Amino acid sequence: MSGFEHYERELADLDHEIRHYASVCGVDLADRGAVEACLMIRHDGWAADKARESLHGLLILRIKLEAEMIALGMSPWPLAPVAAD
Repeated sequence: MSGFEHYERELADLDHEIRHYASVCGVDLADRGAVEACLMIRHDGWAADKARESLHGLLILRIKLEAEMIALGMSPWPLAPVAAD
């Protein structure tokens, strides 16, 4: 049994926190390379590194929530806007 009950609210809350920590880390969520670089490199100073660790954990939690939603036949919305070709 999952800890998620209100999927859309949980997803919205997670997205809000993810956007906050991405902003603190100075990364654009639409730029996958920048996000990956941010998560791979330890930041100078405790506050910046705590933000990076928080962002990493929240992204993992979002992936788990997305997987559960998909398994239940739901369609989670994208976290970042999809780039136009």
